[in-house]
Amino acid sequence: MKIPRDLSAGRLAKALARFGYHVTRQKGSHWRLTTQTNGEHHITLPNHPSLRIGLVSSVLADAASHLGIPRDQLARQLFE
Repeated sequence: MKIPRDLSAGRLAKALARFGYHVTRQKGSHWRLTTQTNGEHHITLPNHPSLRIGLVSSVLADAASHLGIPRDQLARQLFE
């Protein structure tokens, strides 16, 4: 699945909430998302209106690895 090109940090954080991620702190313009699913895991996102595709891909790969599912499956569940 193709990753959306116009993805904001807020939209990505809201999508990741389906897997238990929620904003636990903000420092400057960065959010720290944490989940307790499969143990504690943290992701840091810059709070920008448009995220670069490489960053989104990296975040999805990191979350998919932690959740134990393929990245493409995670992307389908988040954006379809």
